[in-house]
Amino acid sequence: MKVIMTTRIDIASTNIMRRLIENFGFKEYDGLFDDNPIYYRKDKLILTTNHEMIYYDNLDKIIENKLSFKPEIIVFASRHSSKQKMPALTTHITGNWGKAMYGGKDESLAIAQPNAMKLALLKLNELNDLNWTVCYEATHHGPSELEVPSLFIEIGSSEEEWKNEKAGEIVAETIIHVLDKYQKVEFDVAVGIGGGHYAPKQTKRALESDIAFSHIAPKYVHPIPKTMLLKALERTDGKVDAIYVDWKGSKGETRQMARAFAHELGLEFIRD
Repeated sequence: MKVIMTTRIDIASTNIMRRLIENFGFKEYDGLFDDNPIYYRKDKLILTTNHEMIYYDNLDKIIENKLSFKPEIIVFASRHSSKQKMPALTTHITGNWGKAMYGGKDESLAIAQPNAMKLALLKLNELNDLNWTVCYEATHHGPSELEVPSLFIEIGSSEEEWKNEKAGEIVAETIIHVLDKYQKVEFDVAVGIGGGHYAPKQTKRALESDIAFSHIAPKYVHPIPKTMLLKALERTDGKVDAIYVDWKGSKGETRQMARAFAHELGLEFIRD
C-alpha cells in the first residue's frame, strides 16, 4: 500500500486531504489511525495524525504495527513556511546534514525516491496556473528515521496560500499522479551539491532534462564530510548515476571533495 500522510494541525495538509477525498473517490475505511479516520482508494491510504509530521520518526514501523502492512512509499502532504511568504509549490526529501533542528536525528537522511520527486516537480509545473514558484527544496527537517522511500509535497508559504483550494487541487492531483507512475519511469539520478535552499539550478535541470535529483546539500550546510555524501548515495532508492555540483553555489572544500568522490566511485560528475 502507498500512504498519503496528513495532519489536522496543518491548514495546507487538510486542504489537500479534502481535495483528495472529494476529487479522487477516497472512501472511509474501518478503523482509525492516531484516532483519525482512514480513507482508501485502490492501493492508496490517507492517514492523518494530530501532530507535526516533521517529528514523526519511525512512521513506517508504526503503520506496520498498527495496520499490519509495511508502506511501499509515504507522501507527506504539507505546508511550507518561509519568512518571505513566497507563493510556492515544492517537493523535497527529508533529513539533516548536520544538527537536527526540526525533527529527525543529527546527520541522518531519509530514503529519497528521485523518480517520485521529479514526477512531482514536473506535474506541479504542468498544473501550475497560479503563477507560483515551483521548485525542489534542499534536503531538510525530519522525519529522517524512515526505512521506506518518502517525500514531501508542499503548499507555501503563508496562510493565504495554504488554504487556497486551487493549490490544494494541484497538489492532490500531483500526489495521485506520482503514486500511479513513479514505478513506471526511469531517469538518470544525481545527488545535488550546492545552491540555495530552493535549489534553482537543480530545479531547472530537472525540468529541462532527464535528470532526477535525490538528496540536495545546499551551500548553507557546507562543508559536508565525505561520509554524508556517501550516506546520500546509500539513502537513495535505486542507483545513483551522477554527482551534480552547482559550482559557484558551493564551498571549495565540498565541491572538490564531491568531484574526487565521483571519480573514485566511477560516477558521472556534472559541474554547472
